[in-house]
Amino acid sequence: MPRTVFNEEHEAFRVVVREFLAKEAVPQLQDWVAAKAVPRDFYRKLGELGILGIEVPEEYGGGAGTGHHFGAVFAEEVARAGATVGTAMTHANIILPYLLHFGTEEQKQRWVPGCASGDIMLSIAMTEPGTGSDLAGIRTTAVLSEDGTHYVLNGAKTFITGGTRCDLVLVVCRTSPAPADNRRKGLTILVVDTRSEGFAVGRSLHKIGLHASDTAELSFTDVKVPVENVLGEEGEGFFHLGRNLARERLVIAVQAAAAADAAVRFAKEYTQDRTVFGKSVASFQNTKFVLAECATEVEAARLMAYEALERDAQGELSADYAAMAKLLCTETAGRVIDKCLQLHGGYGYMLEYPIARLYADTRVMRIYGGTSEVMKTIIAKSIGL
Repeated sequence: MPRTVFNEEHEAFRVVVREFLAKEAVPQLQDWVAAKAVPRDFYRKLGELGILGIEVPEEYGGGAGTGHHFGAVFAEEVARAGATVGTAMTHANIILPYLLHFGTEEQKQRWVPGCASGDIMLSIAMTEPGTGSDLAGIRTTAVLSEDGTHYVLNGAKTFITGGTRCDLVLVVCRTSPAPADNRRKGLTILVVDTRSEGFAVGRSLHKIGLHASDTAELSFTDVKVPVENVLGEEGEGFFHLGRNLARERLVIAVQAAAAADAAVRFAKEYTQDRTVFGKSVASFQNTKFVLAECATEVEAARLMAYEALERDAQGELSADYAAMAKLLCTETAGRVIDKCLQLHGGYGYMLEYPIARLYADTRVMRIYGGTSEVMKTIIAKSIGL
């Protein structure tokens, strides 16, 4: 199907990214998986190529792109290559927009150029042990000092992507008690330098998939955070998160659709090459029917992801539509990748095959960024239920 959502500039970018990944990512993949992280030098190469700062205004060292179209091209090419880029997409497409949308001019000058170059890597710390999707229940606290120059931060976070290697972490914390009638008030986003005294990285968590992306527990013990590091308005952190969560869910939807599309291609190539009973696996009617079903589901998911892309570029991506896109694309990816793995037979269970890595890596997409159940709750409210 023609991809009219992308223009010539996007397609030229696709060629550059495809060549870059073939040279800089695919050959190193197994080493990165073993190390459970992507080396810092790779992020700097992404920065030099302009990928990390593609949406950053030129005055901060970026490419001045608008919308997530270039990010979508990058996600599609990463999936196509069966590669991984660690926390690069989270850094560039999910966390960096917080600085661009809510940062003061001084904060942007201080942080954004390094984020675009790969010299500063970001994480965001929302989830806490025991709170999960209930962000209003956050218990990490930050108390303003008597002289008003800094906050004293205490608490713990878990499931933090990039937590072991980030330079700055956006910590969602409670700076004032929540009013009885609105639990969402009183949360603030603080930008914490990971070199700060009292900041500590706990366990590096062992995951089912995404093995080249580090995930950790973090703790804060009397960490002093300058008031100049408040991102957005004090006490309005929940609503800042809400504004950016639609973008986060768009990013996940695009990645899921790209992963499902890649799975169909991997299964098609494998079944054409694999011979059983003197015939290629692709020649059996069951294989044709399964791949036909998968291709149809992928096309439907991709069309919805692309519609969300267009709405985002126009500033019209609503929370409910982003939830619909994430729900459809991630659930579709789960079904399609499972069917495509089955067509690989025993080899589909071997991690040397990209279909096995896709199977493990995409499972979390139905959990992070808001679970499928949370997406259904948002959608139900949008239709008056």
